[in-house]
Amino acid sequence: MASVADQMAANITLANFGKATELKKRLWFTIGALVLFRLLSFIPLPGIDPRAMGALFDTQRGGVLDFFNTFSGGSLERMSIIALGVMPYITASIVVQLGTTLAPALAALKKEGESGRKKLNQYTRYLTVALTAIQGYFIAVGLEGLGANQGIGAVIDPGVPFRVTAIISLIGGTMFLMWLGEQITSRGIGNGVSLIIMAGIVSQLPTALAQVLESGREGTLSPLIIIGVILLALGLIGFICFMERAQRRVLIQYPKRQTQRGAMQAERSHLPLKLNTSGVIPPIFASSLLLLPLTITQMAGNTVAGESAWGDFLIGLNQYLAHGTPLYMFLYGAGIAFFAFFYTAVVFNPEETAENLKKHGGFVPGIRPGKNTETYLDYVLTRITVVGAAYLVLICLIPEFLIARAGIPFYLGGTSLLIVVNVTVDTVTQIQSHLIAHQYGDLIKRARLKGGRAR
Repeated sequence: MASVADQMAANITLANFGKATELKKRLWFTIGALVLFRLLSFIPLPGIDPRAMGALFDTQRGGVLDFFNTFSGGSLERMSIIALGVMPYITASIVVQLGTTLAPALAALKKEGESGRKKLNQYTRYLTVALTAIQGYFIAVGLEGLGANQGIGAVIDPGVPFRVTAIISLIGGTMFLMWLGEQITSRGIGNGVSLIIMAGIVSQLPTALAQVLESGREGTLSPLIIIGVILLALGLIGFICFMERAQRRVLIQYPKRQTQRGAMQAERSHLPLKLNTSGVIPPIFASSLLLLPLTITQMAGNTVAGESAWGDFLIGLNQYLAHGTPLYMFLYGAGIAFFAFFYTAVVFNPEETAENLKKHGGFVPGIRPGKNTETYLDYVLTRITVVGAAYLVLICLIPEFLIARAGIPFYLGGTSLLIVVNVTVDTVTQIQSHLIAHQYGDLIKRARLKGGRAR
C-alpha cells in the first residue's frame, strides 16, 4: 500500500490538480481569507493619526514591538484593528493547555472527548477576550502618552472614549482573526493560525530585503555581509527542510498470519517518530509569552518615563530584554526548549500508543508489550526530543544573535524562516494528501464502472 501511495504521489501533475475541484475550493478559500487578513491590517483604530503613528513607531524600532510588528504583518506599526494579531489567542491556548496538566478539573474535561474539547475551546476564547482587553488598555494608555516628548500625538482626541473604543476594536479584531483561522483550518488548507502568522511574516520580507539592499547602497552594510546573510538564510532553509523530514522509525512486528498459499508470514511496519514533533509551536508559544508582558511594560513605560522610578524601571527592563541581549536569549531559548518537550508530551502519548499496539497484537522486537513498550517509547521520544529542542533553539537564537550584532533587520532571522518553511512544508504536504485521496477516489470509481460492465 505504501508503494502504491508513493507511486501516486510521484504521478501528481497539473492535470490531476485541475480535476480536484474540492481542493481548488479549499485553496481559493484560504487565499481569500489571507487577502482579507492583509486588508484588515490597513484599517487603523478609530481616533488614530496614521502619519503620526508611523513617525512615532520609527523611534521605537529595534525593540520587542518591532518583533511583534513582524508577526502581525505590519499591523502594529499602523495600529490597525488587528494590531495584536493572534498572539492573545496563542497565549490563552498555552494557559489552557498547561491547565489541563495541572488542574484536575481541566484534565477531566480533556478526557471527555469531543464535548470536553469544545468546553476547553470555549474557555480559551473567554481567556483570549480577557488578555486582549488587558493588552488593549495598556496600548491605548501608551498611545496617549506616546510622542509627548517629541510634541507629536498619535491619538487625535485622548480620553476615556478613545480607550473604550480602542479596547473594543482590538478585541473585535483579535476574535475575528481567531475565527478566520478556525475557518481556514476546517474549510481551507493547512493550520489557519499558523498560516495567518506566516502571511504576516512574508508580507514584511520585501520591506526587509529593500532595507538591507538600501543599507548596502548607502554603504552602511558591507556587500560581503549582505551576501553572507543571504547564504545563511538559504542554508537555514535547507537545514530546516532536512530536520523537519527527519524521523526515528521504530520497528513494529505483528504475529504471523497465514497467507492464501498457506505459508506463515509475519507482518512488519514502522512507527515514525518525528525529530521535531512539536513543529513551529515552541518558538510561537515562547515569543507569545515574552510579547504579552513586554508589550504592556513598554507601552506603560513610555507613558510614565521620567515621571517616576517605576517608569524608569519599565524602560530599563525593556532595554535588557531587547533582541540580542543575554537575558532575552536565555528566556527565549528556555521557553523554546520547555514548549518543545511540553507540546511533544501533549501530541504523543506513549501509554496510549503502547496500549493500542498491545490490542492489535503488535510489539517492538525484544521489548515486552505493555508497560515495557511504554517505557521504551518514552525513552526513545525523550532522546529525539532533546535533539529536536536543541535544533529549534539553535535555529531561532544563533541567527538572531548574529543579525542583532551586525545591525541587520532581525525579521530575516531564524524564527521567521522556521515558521515560513515549516508552515509551507506542512501546507504542501496537505495539498499532496488531498491530491492522492482524489486519485484514490478516481480509481475506486473506475473499478466500480468496470465491475458494472462485466456484469
